[in-house]
Amino acid sequence: MSTDPQQQQPERTEREPMTLPRLAEMKEKGEAIVMVTAYDYPSALAAEEAGVDIVLVGDTAAMVVLGYDATTPVGMDEMITMAAAVRRGLRAPLLIGDMPFGSYERSNEHAIENAQRFVREAGCDAVKLERGGPSVERARAIAGSGIPVMGHVGLTPQSASALGGFKAQGKTVESATQIAHDAHELQSAGCFAIVFEAVPAAVTDALMSHIHVPVIGIGAGLSTDGQVLVFHDLLGITPGRTPKFVKRYAEIHDHMVAGIRAYAEDVRSRHFPDADHVYSVDPDAVAELRTYLDAGSLATSPWDW
Repeated sequence: MSTDPQQQQPERTEREPMTLPRLAEMKEKGEAIVMVTAYDYPSALAAEEAGVDIVLVGDTAAMVVLGYDATTPVGMDEMITMAAAVRRGLRAPLLIGDMPFGSYERSNEHAIENAQRFVREAGCDAVKLERGGPSVERARAIAGSGIPVMGHVGLTPQSASALGGFKAQGKTVESATQIAHDAHELQSAGCFAIVFEAVPAAVTDALMSHIHVPVIGIGAGLSTDGQVLVFHDLLGITPGRTPKFVKRYAEIHDHMVAGIRAYAEDVRSRHFPDADHVYSVDPDAVAELRTYLDAGSLATSPWDW
């Protein structure tokens, strides 16, 4: 099983690599920031060619790639493997590694060690972690060690069970106030940006003037500085129910099934491979091979022939 390595190399982009100062400048100028998740080399190539600003290797891989029903089962080793593959496909976008469940809660030292793995082993530019509260201290420690950190508030999938499931947050005064405090504390801890997930648009609108770093929304309305969607969701790669905030821009799963079905039909009807998909050979060489085989020479060493 092989492919031509010459065809796998990403095309060189003329875009300048995305930087944290550039992201801050985009917020200041009101330029929308485009962020998408990716989990392997092909998806990274697509994100690169599409011209996105940020690529997140999200722990959503546990669900859309590995088939779990939550994000919590994925571990650091799996995340590092996926992030390294994505790194090989990117040139310009900022690459962020998502700190998986259990990789930062234990202590500041443990959090820094795992953040360093994302940078050292996978080539990530930054990491992301979820929640406020105790995570604020972890964010401050990681940022203090020299690794940029993105925060994440609202619906935080790693703690979805404690939040009552995968549903919108900030629909009460108490919940909205908590999101405001979490975001403010993460900003104060040194986070260069914060994800708002599944937060009512009106609540986001009320909070935006109090957050001075880029805010990336996912189901949080138009007033954020940018948007992020999961690669498999926006392209329709994974079938089934998707969150309310997902807009499908393609139905890739249907095309994949159709393509594989057509292939299967061609194989079963003996229409594949055809003359365009086989290698040629000198007829004299084939004739000599047949003579060799018909003589019963397989019973002897090929070196004696």
